Amino acid sequence: MTIDSDPTPVTLRWAVRLLRGQAVAVGLVAAWLIFADLTATTTHLTSALLVTAFAVGAAVALWALGSALLRRRAGARAPAIVLQLMLLPIGWFMIQGGLGWLGVPLIALGIGVTWLLVSPPTTRALGFE
Repeated sequence: MTIDSDPTPVTLRWAVRLLRGQAVAVGLVAAWLIFADLTATTTHLTSALLVTAFAVGAAVALWALGSALLRRRAGARAPAIVLQLMLLPIGWFMIQGGLGWLGVPLIALGIGVTWLLVSPPTTRALGFE
């Protein structure tokens, strides 16, 4: 039995869990979009396919970034932070559109995961210090 002398810090583990949770959520939206694309009676095919492809790509990217961070790939941190910061304007426009119940948690999620990714334990684990 060996003991890992350099365990993954809690902040990094939680960041990975939340990134993967986001990937699953966006994946479910992508599945719904695929279903909607296949069952729609009228649609603008190009727009429908682009929106669906964007959702699928976002889900794959979030999962891949979470996996890379779990393997302590320092280069995955910046793209993950960018995706989290993208939640801020999305949440803001949801609030402006009357969907504050969804916008506020999205903003909190973006800020929270960003904080986890730049926290000192995560920074050390990824070799930035």
